Amino acid sequence: MTTLEVVRIEEFIYSSRGFPGRPPQDRTAIARAFVAKTIYNLPTTRALLERLATDSALRRICGWERKNDVPDEWTFSRAFAEFSKSRLPERVHEALIKKSHEHDLVGHNSRDSTAIEAREKPLKKQPIQKTAAKRGRPKQGEERIKPLTRIERQASGIGLADMLNDLPTACDVGTKKNSKGYKVSWIGYKLHIDVADGGIPICAVLTSASTHDSQVAIPLAIISNERVTNLYDVMDSAYDVPQIHDMSRQLGHIPLIDVNPRRDKALKEELTAENKRCRLVGHKMAEAMRYNERSTVERVNARLKDEFGGRVVRVRGHA
Repeated sequence: MTTLEVVRIEEFIYSSRGFPGRPPQDRTAIARAFVAKTIYNLPTTRALLERLATDSALRRICGWERKNDVPDEWTFSRAFAEFSKSRLPERVHEALIKKSHEHDLVGHNSRDSTAIEAREKPLKKQPIQKTAAKRGRPKQGEERIKPLTRIERQASGIGLADMLNDLPTACDVGTKKNSKGYKVSWIGYKLHIDVADGGIPICAVLTSASTHDSQVAIPLAIISNERVTNLYDVMDSAYDVPQIHDMSRQLGHIPLIDVNPRRDKALKEELTAENKRCRLVGHKMAEAMRYNERSTVERVNARLKDEFGGRVVRVRGHA
């Protein structure tokens, strides 16, 4: 009940009154039922209907007086498609964040991604036809243009809509290292999310599972900057890219990004030695202490999966 009073989802549902044809079932009640499905972590719509049939209090809160008033399962499926097409959850979340953080200053904006497993076949990737590059040095007056990477295109100043449209959204296979350093693979998608202090999600973007974390950092930064005012952008070593550092500073933030030595053995040894020296003298850098706030986004990812249905996605396609 408290959640429904806070989000006020009925204010964001488009009305169909006055249009020709048979009026659809009450979308406000169905939207409230989908909120209850998420809160109670119900895996399927059928489980939601069974709960509505036995729980009279929940049924009345959603807007149905009798059991016979609750629509059938296929009506819920059509309504879900309409909500997805109209970006209803995204619009509700955006309005809620802007209203709650209008006069607040967020200290740390923690950014990370998490795997979303899906029960569908991954898209077969077409082999990329690579054209053989010319060997040797270019001739006098000849210019060889190197194509821009996705991050370079984002940093060049293209619009936010173009950035989001350029991101892959098909179901495929993703691989990443877990907290213990082992590689794990999954079929489905990847959820990229920005989280404020206190575990409050600011914005999120869903992409293909194989999309690298760094390719979504700049769009996330722009969206978060439109919704809240924060001081620090906290990210792990996957985001250690010059363009991401520059974008964070352009937005007036301080980037706290773990250094990624990649194949630089000398840098890796220096970082290890520096950490060892700090431990010996009992000194901890202020940046390192603030970087520990990044655990907030990891807890949010775990809650989304364990408590709000992130592990039991039964919808096909990018919604």
